[in-house]
Amino acid sequence: MQHIPRKRFGQNFLHDDSVIQRIVTVVNPRQGQHIVEIGPGKGALTQHLLREAGSMDVVELDRDLIPVLERVCAGLGELRIHSADALRFDFAALAGDGRPLRVVGNLPYNISTPLLFHLIDQIGCVQDMHFMLQKEVVERMAALPGGKDYGRLSVMIQYYCVVEPLFIVGPGAFTPAPKVDSAIVRLVPHEKPLVQVANQANFARLVKQAFSQRRKTLRNTLKGLLTEEQIRAEDIDPGLRAEVLSLAQFARLSNLLPADP
Repeated sequence: MQHIPRKRFGQNFLHDDSVIQRIVTVVNPRQGQHIVEIGPGKGALTQHLLREAGSMDVVELDRDLIPVLERVCAGLGELRIHSADALRFDFAALAGDGRPLRVVGNLPYNISTPLLFHLIDQIGCVQDMHFMLQKEVVERMAALPGGKDYGRLSVMIQYYCVVEPLFIVGPGAFTPAPKVDSAIVRLVPHEKPLVQVANQANFARLVKQAFSQRRKTLRNTLKGLLTEEQIRAEDIDPGLRAEVLSLAQFARLSNLLPADP
């Protein structure tokens, strides 16, 4: 029975063998590594990863795809299927054996940003991540201060990880074909923090509030968190917009907030 892609799950199944091989090459899975795939779909990538790694976990929301996965991956290794919503899944629980997770996935466009935030909340158990995302999202993740693509996602992802865009994938590699280009990105958690943040919850709250109204200046967006005098004391002009601040400047501002707001 043919599986019809479901729009509510954001399903765009990867079918291009050359793209699949490029992904396997950049991920470079090895025996003994703990590979976790989010949204394996019909297993086009899964079977290649499983063959190389020998065992892996997959998190799939669509229960109708589980028999398909079991069939195409039969005999290739130990496939542990978790029928669950990745947005609520406890990835850290998979790392109970002490092996860091290598997370891979063709992420649905409609949940990619909240899923990235969910994963960075559990970054301590992650070795690296390789994702297929909408090209625009990858550009935002890798953006530098001062550009229109630079925002909350850029700051938060770059605080936790090195962001390395790898290659672009056209719509024709998927069924059904999306209306936009996709891109593969590699995320590697920093061994040491790039900046000193006293309280990560405060940092996340300040960055979110600073970008809540992009056209407004810091004196307005951070009202209630910091005064103009406090912002100036860090040698930052309160008349600036959030999009021009560096990671280090956001860190300094967040360090002004009380530990228990």
